[in-house]
Amino acid sequence: MERQEDSLSARPALETEGLRFLHVTVGSLLASYGWYIVFSCILLYVVFQKLSARLRALRQRQLDRAAASVEPDVVVKRQEALAAARLKMQEELNAQVEKHKEKLKQLEEEKRRQKIEMWDSMQEGKSYKGNAKKPQGEDSPGPSTSSVVVKRKSDRKPLRGGGYNPLSGEGGGTCSWRPGRRGPSSGG
Repeated sequence: MERQEDSLSARPALETEGLRFLHVTVGSLLASYGWYIVFSCILLYVVFQKLSARLRALRQRQLDRAAASVEPDVVVKRQEALAAARLKMQEELNAQVEKHKEKLKQLEEEKRRQKIEMWDSMQEGKSYKGNAKKPQGEDSPGPSTSSVVVKRKSDRKPLRGGGYNPLSGEGGGTCSWRPGRRGPSSGG
């Protein structure tokens, strides 16, 4: 019976020594590398969250593709709608091109008419520049073309004040230019 009591008392001593050894090694490991372990656990958690989100998105895309390939009617309708939109855009573009061509034709016709008018006025001995601007002035009745045209002053404000004189040296702000010294330089 004593042997059994010795063996029972010996086991707890071994277990306590094992626990003490475990406590010392784990404690020293945490004391030495504790912050590294904490940061690596946080990093692993963040990486795991990112990867799980990407995997969920990838699975969702695969399910969407599978659903789209299963329903060919939806695919056909989508392609028909796309083709109709493209056709509509092409028709609008063609209409714009036709309008642009028509404008170019009108401009060319106007230039040709002006050239003919200039040629006719040159044949008559008149200035072609005066005749080119004459149709604009024909609408307003008034004095003859030999009178002086009155130019009206624009309503813009002047660039500088009325009292500015660049030769006076005043009013130029903070910077003023002064000529350099006359005579030889004072270098050795």
